[in-house]
This record gives sequence, C-alpha cells and structure tokens, in this order.
Amino acid sequence: MTTTAPPPAPPFEFFLGAHHPAWLETADVPLCVSHRRLTGRRALPRARHRWFLDSGGFSELSLHGGWRQDARTYAAAVRRYHEEVGQLHAAAQQDWMCEWDVLRKTGKTLKQHLELTVANFVELRSLAPDLPIIPVIQGWTSVSYFQCVDMFDKVGVDLTKEPLVGVGSICRRPRLDLPVMLLADLARAGIRIHAFGFKKAGLKIAHKSVVSADSLAWSYGGRHERGCSESHQRENNCMRHALWWRQDLLDHITDAQRRCP
Repeated sequence: MTTTAPPPAPPFEFFLGAHHPAWLETADVPLCVSHRRLTGRRALPRARHRWFLDSGGFSELSLHGGWRQDARTYAAAVRRYHEEVGQLHAAAQQDWMCEWDVLRKTGKTLKQHLELTVANFVELRSLAPDLPIIPVIQGWTSVSYFQCVDMFDKVGVDLTKEPLVGVGSICRRPRLDLPVMLLADLARAGIRIHAFGFKKAGLKIAHKSVVSADSLAWSYGGRHERGCSESHQRENNCMRHALWWRQDLLDHITDAQRRCP
C-alpha cells in the first residue's frame, strides 16, 4: 500500500509591528502598520519593502465600542495607502474582536461580532475587489471560529480560495493550547493563515500552520528594557531593539524547524 506524503509547510513570513509609519521608508524588513497610525496624514511615507496594514480594530472597539469609519471610508483609505505608500501586501478588514472585554464594551454578543465581521468583508469586497483586503476569522472557542468559517461560506466566500486569511482574537490568551490547535485545524482545512499578534512562544510551535504573522510585542517588552543609547531611556521605540527581537523570533522558529522538520 502506498501512502501520500503530507503537503510541505508554507513558507513563513513575519511582519514586524511598527507604530512609527516613518519606519516604512527606512526599515529593511517587512512591517505591519496600523491604519490608526496612518489615517488623517497629509503626507504618507513611501514603503521600502512590502508591508501589512492592520485595521486597528482592537483599539477602535475597546476604546469606542464600535467602528467609527464605515466600510466605504476604510476602503478609500486602503486605496490611498496602496497607491501612495506602495508595496501593500495585505490589509485586514474591519473585523470585530471577540475578547470578553471587547464584547462588554460593544454590548453585542459573540454571534453578532461574527455576523458583523462577515458582513463587513462582503461590503469591502464589493466596494474594492481589486485591493488586497483579506477576510478575518473571528471567535473565542474552536466552535465559534468554525462557525465564522461557515458564515463566510454561506455568503459565497470560500476561505480556502483566498490567498490569505487572518485569524483574530488569539494574541491575548492566557494559554497557548487553544490557538495552537485552532491554527493547525484551520490549516488542515486548507486555509492560508495570517496570525494576528501571536506570541513568540506560540509561533515557535505553530509556525508550520501559518503563512505569516505579525507582532508588536517587542515594544511592549521594551518599556521595561534600559535604552541602548543616551538618546532614549527605554527600548519601546528603538528600531535596533525591534530588529534584534525580530531576528531572535526567527532564530527560534529556525531552531524549531531543525528539531521537527
């Protein structure tokens, strides 16, 4: 009896989270920059490398209880970034996170967040089918994430045919068990995953399940690190520290790949 070898893991790409848009012009690595950092600027930087646009949804929902910009306004902003910044690899849709603190702030149910996420992507796709806006799977338990997948399918969005699909609400977990298993299950279902803000320890385990990921964790940790020069007291705004952190993450992943090819 012959057996079929499993498909090779997709190549992994990491987008370093950056809260200074000017880094797009100077950093020698792919970046992830939030829409909240770019919106309203008269002049935009010109990207040196391809980059990922985060919608800024967690801040928007946790601070304001909902999206203040409608889909048409957001689509127009993404188009401007695509044309003026250039090299836009992907842009997250305006999804609705499902952390309990966010649900309390919006006053909506988890099911409503899933429905709103799906509806927003459908609207964005109809408004700007030529832009690289990607759908995002939301949820809290494994069951709710796959409910979201089914909701996309029912409106005609086959996530297995999308070049990239985000998975949200996985970065603020006290335990890694569920998101690691979830990402593996979604990958086995044929979905090419971008993991939003996933922890370094989680990526060391789950890197074979995802196509790409991003994180700004270097900055949060840098608040407690003494500055590497006299020009700043802490490392939370230091590109040198950010690049060191990124390389350390990639080294961890490379080591994991060698141990478990």
